[in-house]
Amino acid sequence: MLTLTRISKSFGPLLALDDVSFDVAAGEVHALLGENGAGKSTLVRIAAGTLRADSGIVRAQHAAPHRSPIGFVAQHFSSIPAFTVAENIALAAGWRETGRAAERRAAEVIARLGLPLDAAAVVETLSVQLRQRLEIVKALAGDARVLLLDEPSAVLAPREVTELLQLVRDFAAKGGAVVLITHKLDEVFAAADRVTVLRRGKVTFSGAVAGETPATLSRAMIGGDLPSVERTTRTPGDVVVRAEGLMLERVPLEFAIRAGEIVGVAAVEGNGQRALLRAIAGLDEIVIEGGTLQITGPVAFVPEDRTTEGIIPTLTLTENVLLGDSAAPWWLDWPALRARTSALLESFDVRGGDAETPAASLSGGNQQKLIFARVLERAPRVLVVEDPTRGLDVQATAAIHERLRAAAAGGAAVIVHSSDLDEALELADRLFVMANGSLTELPIDTPRDVVGDAMLGVVPP
Repeated sequence: MLTLTRISKSFGPLLALDDVSFDVAAGEVHALLGENGAGKSTLVRIAAGTLRADSGIVRAQHAAPHRSPIGFVAQHFSSIPAFTVAENIALAAGWRETGRAAERRAAEVIARLGLPLDAAAVVETLSVQLRQRLEIVKALAGDARVLLLDEPSAVLAPREVTELLQLVRDFAAKGGAVVLITHKLDEVFAAADRVTVLRRGKVTFSGAVAGETPATLSRAMIGGDLPSVERTTRTPGDVVVRAEGLMLERVPLEFAIRAGEIVGVAAVEGNGQRALLRAIAGLDEIVIEGGTLQITGPVAFVPEDRTTEGIIPTLTLTENVLLGDSAAPWWLDWPALRARTSALLESFDVRGGDAETPAASLSGGNQQKLIFARVLERAPRVLVVEDPTRGLDVQATAAIHERLRAAAAGGAAVIVHSSDLDEALELADRLFVMANGSLTELPIDTPRDVVGDAMLGVVPP
């Protein structure tokens, strides 16, 4: 249904794809794996027709004349923020309906797909999770026979991921073909029939998922085994974040966070975790309605949406590293700054460019590593992180986890919310659950299913 033959693509001196062949058949889910910068997003963009290959052939089976057979959910959102959900869906699907008619039709599509979304909502008011759902609806609203998904579950809660994978399997069962880019190996084994692995623009493995293991696929991705990480015990220091009667969204919160510990916050979208983390980060958009919030020392923040809040895509990597650096003098030594940036890129394994490369040219995962490089270089006393490894490969994820643990070991108080519950459980020394705006601490050894129930408002026994 979709065949790519001997695809090559370069960006200046960078060879992103080197003679790559790839195909997906009707009724099949084909996973595409690889490290950040391996060429996965470049390949699906070529398949979708949004990027031209330097050489090679792309063939796709059309459902009808003059209509694209391909639905594409990109890693970076493509919806128009000022438009409504319905208007964005109508634009993507090529509908003639406008206004109320488009809204009704969009609501029908949303209901059919089972993805909770308000057709009348303005996109710029939506959370990252809801924007991701919108991208999926847009891709499926037309007559697509091939569905290209670039990290579609990166910001979804566990139950939402399960629903998404079922939707993917249902689409394939009806004769569709799916290409699924993911860094989560459990998704590969849950949904995919075949898997292709890219490393530095070349295919290192392609075959059936059956018979493979996470270890074999990891080795194909990174060329070796991941180092094992054991949970270490740290002795917390003084309290650096304290809330007493803190009123956010009309719910009082009480908590204390100490230097040298990682506090995980588990929550389903819309339960107040965004307001909590951003209040701690001191962002102006959050209004504290009452009580006190005391913070000792400088605070650094890693946002959930890196492309709109974490970087400025048109600026160079050097300029992005400089963002928010209050210690920088009014005069700037650009050669020294470029050398500093180059050292950070090497230290954090940021691939796809140099100090003068625009940030927009990096893959999403490498943009995330750039943000962490900038933030951790400044050694904050309090580090607030939303979805730290969204879009990162297994090796980069392990590296970021180690950086977060090192920051805590160095005396920082680290507060992490992750849409990946397993990640929150793996990182946290202490675990909080937010449901309906309330904050509850659970023992760190609480079973995963109990934590999941607590996230849905079910009180643990």
